[in-house]
Amino acid sequence: MKNKVIIITGATSGIGKALAYEFGKQGSMLVITGRREEELRSVAENLKKQGIEVLALPGDVSKEADAKNIAEAAIHRFGKIDVLINNAGISMRALFQDLQLEVFKKVMDVNFFGTVYCTKYALPHILQSQGSVVGISSINGKRATPARTAYSASKYAMEGFLESLRMEVMKQGVHVLSVCPGFTTSNIRNVALTADGHAQGESPRDESKMMSAEETAEYIYKAIVKRRRDLVLTTQGKLAVWLTKLFPSLMDKITYYFMAREDDSPFK
Repeated sequence: MKNKVIIITGATSGIGKALAYEFGKQGSMLVITGRREEELRSVAENLKKQGIEVLALPGDVSKEADAKNIAEAAIHRFGKIDVLINNAGISMRALFQDLQLEVFKKVMDVNFFGTVYCTKYALPHILQSQGSVVGISSINGKRATPARTAYSASKYAMEGFLESLRMEVMKQGVHVLSVCPGFTTSNIRNVALTADGHAQGESPRDESKMMSAEETAEYIYKAIVKRRRDLVLTTQGKLAVWLTKLFPSLMDKITYYFMAREDDSPFK
């Protein structure tokens, strides 16, 4: 990936931030985006101190104009796009019967349509470079969980979009990768939306027992280099996907009881 131009959305924290450092370490030129401008500038400054060439673009991928600007700015600065990593995402935690539909739409807009918009405007250039389109999905894109209806729906939609796109461009030399991390240390659970759209605050899970964002980024980097089709991470995540295929009804019950044990579970 040396001298390749990599766009990473949602690069202010978590997996996106770790990916920026991983690709930067490998000699890539970076275009990083995020909604939190101050945090984004801080990441960019630290990358530059390490001699990494980076363009920081504050923006919201759920807005088509911002997604278009990301691709145009990348071309203006570097003249090409080799890899697009659709990482920007938000989560939610509430029973659907209590969830405001505005929250559902916001999750879909960021997680799904953000991926669609960014891919739409980057794809013509990735076709030229025969590069990669990457979607950071989730185990929730293969095994839905209760109290995450909007999040699960957005990831299932992303999975379908990437699968269809993969077949469209497979004869044109473009690589499409779907990444499904398991539980990973990040702030996604802290800022997950509640039924009325407020951030829930404390994570309901023990983050210390999760795969680190940095380790996740290393796996993703290798998968892009090897041009893999899918990447499912963590033993627990792989087991959930496998058991869902074999015993879907049983996994409904197991998943329910597993999620119901979370701190401050909406099922209690």
